[in-house]
Amino acid sequence: MILVYTEINKGKVKKASLEAINYGAKIAELTNSTVTAIAINADAPQIEEMGKAGAKKIVSIKNDALNSNDSMLLSATVEQIANAEGAKIIVFSFDITGKAVAPRLSARLKAGLVAGAVDYPTINGNNLEVKKSVFSGKATALYSINSEIKIISILPNSFPVKLGDNAATVVEFTADLSNVNSKIVFKEKKSNDVGGMIPLPEAELVVSAGRGMKGPENWGMIEELAKELRATTACSRPVADMHWRPHHEHVGQTGVAIRPNLYIAIGISGAIQHLAGVNGSKTIVVINSDKEAPFFKSADYGILGDAFTIVPKLVEAIKKFKANQN
Repeated sequence: MILVYTEINKGKVKKASLEAINYGAKIAELTNSTVTAIAINADAPQIEEMGKAGAKKIVSIKNDALNSNDSMLLSATVEQIANAEGAKIIVFSFDITGKAVAPRLSARLKAGLVAGAVDYPTINGNNLEVKKSVFSGKATALYSINSEIKIISILPNSFPVKLGDNAATVVEFTADLSNVNSKIVFKEKKSNDVGGMIPLPEAELVVSAGRGMKGPENWGMIEELAKELRATTACSRPVADMHWRPHHEHVGQTGVAIRPNLYIAIGISGAIQHLAGVNGSKTIVVINSDKEAPFFKSADYGILGDAFTIVPKLVEAIKKFKANQN
């Protein structure tokens, strides 16, 4: 049986979780098995969507303590469900929660783990062979998991979400967390979107900017462009380090790794550390006044010029295009 960990965000199943269920369903086809999804504090519409994504069974848990995203509580909960359901393969999204919970679960279950998978696995006897990016995205490595229980976390936005008409059966589960010694001392919830846009790891459209913006007071046009495109905003590391933008918007090797359909980089030179976090983007557009900026070598489209002139014109053109569609 394939077990998939899912999350709810703002009343909806996270896109990354639907990708994980789809991914589990693909493994189920290869192994002649079925998918069971874990639904924490989920309502009927969310559970229904998980079924449409490919889950045959939903293990529903109602426990407000799990809303804290405490990795110790969550890993203990998933461990108990995995043992109860006899799971042999467990799938996570390679997001903040997956990065915290999957390694703990791997240690608890003595399970092999591949984190950040970018392709569907292949079966080789009793082993699962999984591909992931290595060396800052410059190469792809093939990992073989030969443990009895196998864990895979998949890189968000690497797989399309497909929904069908499947209806899952639902069972209630109560985890025993009395022996888990964990306490959240302080937790600050941040939003990394504009006007309710999608969080960075799941965003299909991202508008990012760097030191070329010259100061935080100039970020209004970046946010306006993102709003018109319904994109999520991001930034380079120097911008976050100088506190022009919050650190949760930092994309790159030491920040958030993303794979949007469109990544617009404005005033960012494109150092290798930044490219490592965004080179999985389907299309990269670079706007920079420096013709020697290394980012142009990685861009699908490059615009050489002053961002303070180009971006307002781009916003104006988008508004005009949208007006003509109505």
